[in-house]
Amino acid sequence: MLDRFNWGILGPGRIAQRFAADLERLPDARLLAVGSRSAERAESFASAHGAQRAYDSYAALASDPDVQAIYVATPHPFHLETAQLCLQQGKAVLCEKPLAANLAQTESLVASARQHGAFLMEAMWTRFNPVMIQVRTWLAEGRIGEPRLVTADFGFAGTVDPASRLFNPALAGGALLDVGVYVVSLAHMVFGSPPTRIKATAAVGETGVDEQTALALAFAGGGLASLTCAICTNTPQMARIDGTGGRITIPAFWHATEATLEPLHGEPITTRGDASYHYEAAEVMACVRAARLESDAMPLDESIAIAATLDAARHAVGVRYPFDAR
Repeated sequence: MLDRFNWGILGPGRIAQRFAADLERLPDARLLAVGSRSAERAESFASAHGAQRAYDSYAALASDPDVQAIYVATPHPFHLETAQLCLQQGKAVLCEKPLAANLAQTESLVASARQHGAFLMEAMWTRFNPVMIQVRTWLAEGRIGEPRLVTADFGFAGTVDPASRLFNPALAGGALLDVGVYVVSLAHMVFGSPPTRIKATAAVGETGVDEQTALALAFAGGGLASLTCAICTNTPQMARIDGTGGRITIPAFWHATEATLEPLHGEPITTRGDASYHYEAAEVMACVRAARLESDAMPLDESIAIAATLDAARHAVGVRYPFDAR
């Protein structure tokens, strides 16, 4: 008989719909409960995805004794409040990216997890998909020599609405936190340490958020990253990792289904795979069952370092949120 692992979802929005559907691919996982501030939304989501319990408050979900892990899918300005609520109840938490809206909030959330002895992981789902696992293997094996340059972009043309989470500074809007987290996380992953220097320039829109940002990061040992993100224009969404002995190219890197290794000497090799949220869910389950409080693939100190890079870039371009410390 399968040892069923009980999940809860906090915040039944669009991304939670995808997570719930992908979770069904894990035979030992069960979506047990859903929590929303709206009873109607919770019940509708639970009915659509076969969850047995629907709660009209986040606190009720967090206190359900049968729920082992909670996927926090609220917008990022609410991650601190909602994820802490779950951690305080001793729940394992998979929290959408970015882990919180700024460095101070991220540090507070990590401290809360450690204080309560609860598992916490930033839901950087890209890292757990098969293609990106193969990319990490190539890097670890030295297949492109020493990584020297990461080039990545992630941009899309969003609809300008001053009240929306994308363009409202009170909701931590802007390109950096919405999609810039992907390119920054990739650079951190490749070089394995925080950048030693950060430069950024941005096009700041009328609402006061960065609508597109370009970053130049320098890492110990001479590695560089050239990164761009945007919520006002479509970009190829490509990533390239150049090393002393070759190159790795990753189309649509944030949900990669293929990557190509091009060694200086030898034939190119292309790997393919699917992109699904169930891979990150499986990582959480494996960690919890092994009594581990964080994932080696997405450690908490790295989430803090990524938040520090995002904060530094945002402040460099003059974007501040009302809740930032002055």
